[in-house]
Amino acid sequence: MRTTSEQMRAWTGPAVLSYGFRPFFLAAGLWAAAAMVAWIAMLSGQDVLPTAFDPVSWHAHEFLFGYLGAVVAGFMLTAVPNWTGRLPLVGWPLAGLFALWLAGRLAVSISEVLPALVVAAADLSFAVLLALAMTREIVAGRNWRNLTILALLATFILANGLFHWEAARGGNAAGGFGLRLGLAAGLMMIAVIGGRIIPSFTRNWLVKRGDTVLPAPPMQAFDKLTLLVLLGALLAWVGWPLHVLTGGLLVAAGLLHLARLTRWSWQRTASEPLVWVLHLAYLFLPMGAVLQGLATLRPELVGTAPAQHVWMAGCIGLMTLAVMTRATLGHTGRALTAGSGTTAIYLLIVAAVLSRALAGVWPAWASMLHALSAVFWIAAFGGFSLLYGGLLLRPKPAA
Repeated sequence: MRTTSEQMRAWTGPAVLSYGFRPFFLAAGLWAAAAMVAWIAMLSGQDVLPTAFDPVSWHAHEFLFGYLGAVVAGFMLTAVPNWTGRLPLVGWPLAGLFALWLAGRLAVSISEVLPALVVAAADLSFAVLLALAMTREIVAGRNWRNLTILALLATFILANGLFHWEAARGGNAAGGFGLRLGLAAGLMMIAVIGGRIIPSFTRNWLVKRGDTVLPAPPMQAFDKLTLLVLLGALLAWVGWPLHVLTGGLLVAAGLLHLARLTRWSWQRTASEPLVWVLHLAYLFLPMGAVLQGLATLRPELVGTAPAQHVWMAGCIGLMTLAVMTRATLGHTGRALTAGSGTTAIYLLIVAAVLSRALAGVWPAWASMLHALSAVFWIAAFGGFSLLYGGLLLRPKPAA
């Protein structure tokens, strides 16, 4: 039986199809920047895309289900072979899966001229096929601990279907049940997977430096408690976003996850951006939970939109960028350290989040701050595409 390395070396076509992270991470970076440019044009009144979605719903959908869907695919197609010991998807089957993702982006973008059912089918087929492939690998590899990730992926797919249904009915899909469910699934993926990789990567880096103060081991009883509370809080937010009990649960979940983060030796990681960025990205999860809770309990102090952007742009945006940079460096044979360019794109995402949050605090400056946030976002993902595009397109150097 071939090893993973032998499977990749046997592929003689384009290097971008030699491993799952390559096409999907590159496309995710390009799409995150391009979709923001298109959305700015939409907001200025330009009819740039014949989409049936209103501009805000298109923007929300293409970040959450388009961009994040690509990152999830790239991560799972790379991680699952490591989890199960089975061969990765490479070559033309990988190209076919990637083509389905592209078809989904095209269908949503021209949905004005297509039946709503055709648009939904085109968009959902990619994620459904990904889930089926990952289910087969996890079951065949008897990797039962990762069935949780499959359940979250299935929830993410359901949420996308609900988003399409709400949009087709003419409702406010950007503020609907489907978006909240999809965002909740994405945040739970980060809470579960981040709870494994952040302390593990931090420990490895600290041990290499000879440090003896190490993070708490992952998935202890306290971690499981924090995940259960977060799950309950997010389910309450999905179903009853304005209920006072939901606000209290979100604040409690946020404080628990802040405590969870303090157990991972974040304060010892300042000299390596590739490590501290994981902690900073995770910090946006409890921050968003507390702000979302306060938006329910004290709406005169905090708006729901800024709080939601802390989750979407801060937690999801920065965490996915952190994972894409780290995985690309590691799987293309480069040293696991961040240069000045990589550090800059991390900071640009932080600047984008802060600008968007401040827009809710200073209404008089809101237009300028929104524009700045968009510019920072485009620069961050455009920068990722420029810095890492060559690594993703070229073969891994021979050892």
